[in-house]
Amino acid sequence: MKSLPEKDPCGPDHAVDGGPTTSGPSLSPFGSYRRSPGRYLLWLLRAEWRTIAGGAALGVVWMVSQALIPAAIGRAIGDGVAARDEGTLLAWSGVLVGLGVLQAVTGTWRHRFAVYNWLASAYRTVQLVTRQSTRLGGTLPKRLSAGEVVSIGLSDVAHIGDTLDIIARGSGAVVSIVVVAGILLSASPPLGLIVLVGVPLILAIAAPLLRPYRDRELAHRELVGELSTHATDVVAGLRVLRGIGGEPLFSGRYRAESQRVRAAGVAAARAETRLSGAEVLLPGLLIALVTWVGARFAANGTIGVGELVAFYGYAVFLIIPLKTLGEAAGKITKGLVAAGRVTALLSLDPELPDTGTARPAADSDLVDIASGLVVRPGRLTAVAAADPRDAQAIADRLGRYTPGEVDFGGVPLQDVADIRKRILVAVNEDRLFAGPLAESLSPDGDITVLTAAIHAASAEDIVESSGLDGHVAEAGREFSGGQQQRLRLARALAADPDILILVEPTSAVDAHTEARIADRLRPARAGRTTVVCTTSPLMLDRADHVVFVQDGRVAAEGAHRDLLETEPRYAATVTRGEAGEVAGTGEPAEGVRR
Repeated sequence: MKSLPEKDPCGPDHAVDGGPTTSGPSLSPFGSYRRSPGRYLLWLLRAEWRTIAGGAALGVVWMVSQALIPAAIGRAIGDGVAARDEGTLLAWSGVLVGLGVLQAVTGTWRHRFAVYNWLASAYRTVQLVTRQSTRLGGTLPKRLSAGEVVSIGLSDVAHIGDTLDIIARGSGAVVSIVVVAGILLSASPPLGLIVLVGVPLILAIAAPLLRPYRDRELAHRELVGELSTHATDVVAGLRVLRGIGGEPLFSGRYRAESQRVRAAGVAAARAETRLSGAEVLLPGLLIALVTWVGARFAANGTIGVGELVAFYGYAVFLIIPLKTLGEAAGKITKGLVAAGRVTALLSLDPELPDTGTARPAADSDLVDIASGLVVRPGRLTAVAAADPRDAQAIADRLGRYTPGEVDFGGVPLQDVADIRKRILVAVNEDRLFAGPLAESLSPDGDITVLTAAIHAASAEDIVESSGLDGHVAEAGREFSGGQQQRLRLARALAADPDILILVEPTSAVDAHTEARIADRLRPARAGRTTVVCTTSPLMLDRADHVVFVQDGRVAAEGAHRDLLETEPRYAATVTRGEAGEVAGTGEPAEGVRR
């Protein structure tokens, strides 16, 4: 259904600068988070700064408590075991127990904060993407494929969540490296200098590996989005492909595309493997150097046995923060790639934004100047076009999905407020949403209005078989084409807009069902303005007024039966070219087609 929510996502409930508000994340067109991936991640950091700061603080305490364990062990061995002092040994053993308890408690809460930050950033991104998709309306499928949007909602939000998740451990890694370096400097300046120089050197050596990894990850993500789009098209059109024998062609094309995705994935994995290898090799070399130098100092008597044990413990411990920094680099790289895809979506603007402020009365004329069509208020007007594309073009202009000169009560349509609420265009490409049937047809939950709409759409049999609480599968695939069409019509009627525009609403139903719908539609929309674009004689015969369009212009108008007798081109259009006679009989087909 070509409709958007009444509420403007960029309205007063949202901050103009893109900052978080109590009513939810901002979707302002001027939000700074839309400018670059880095700005978007920083915006998320500001939005969740309390829990992120709390997680970072807990991460620091958690990892520093681990960093102090080698010092406690070294003192216990040097001052307790080597000196045969039981009291000192017990004291340092108690310190070890305390550090272990502190590590366990802070680790648990750090993990809780990290998970919260992951979920908050991921679902905040989902909210923004959903609101932006709703705001774009008909512009979205023209600018992005379904696969790209699906990839953002599944994979990219996870990578963005990982970026905020790693902050807690990454902060602890940085501080713990500084603490260990400080301890080594105070105990042995050469060892401290090795750590202070070695860590930046490791990061500098690993940095060149990040750019190819990011580029290959970006290429892989783009190909995955394209493949998802292709898969969606194949699944949606599987019945058609089988009918025309196109399965081998499209399966071969999908196979070729999947091989491209596989190759890109292997290239990204190869770059990631080099980065992961560097994460292990470079810290290992630093640890070996620290251990070797410490052992030489112990052999020379420069440091004691307890200090040697502590230094070895520091060397082993440094594997954790250095590996964490490598992991953080990889996750931030993926997060930037994912944020780039999100900001690309958020930077799009609707082709025809809803910015009007005028509010003409509901009982006003709706005039399409290009075709000359005048829709009178409170009537059921049928538009029969010799070329169906002309009728669709008129419907799109009346609903302001394409530009055109249209007046509503003497006001240009672009100046009318709440256009998506007041004018609803329902086409056969509309989708049914997964979930309970009642919610899919009427989100407002007004059962009285919904029951009347179901009756008008002649969809009682569908509701009786599945129940209003019955679950609708994705795109309503369990229903036949005719059943889906009737349910879409019921949903449009339940919305009860000021002006309802239906495009071929009965093209997939049988004649008996079409007759019932034609009889019930006008009473269901009594007092409201309704436009039906159709060439169905049954629907045309029940309309208050029929307009015939040829070559994009109104060629004739009046009652259906009158037009059949006075306008041959109209008769040929609505009787599929058989208005002159019933095949082989010489008798007029007019009575049959009415």
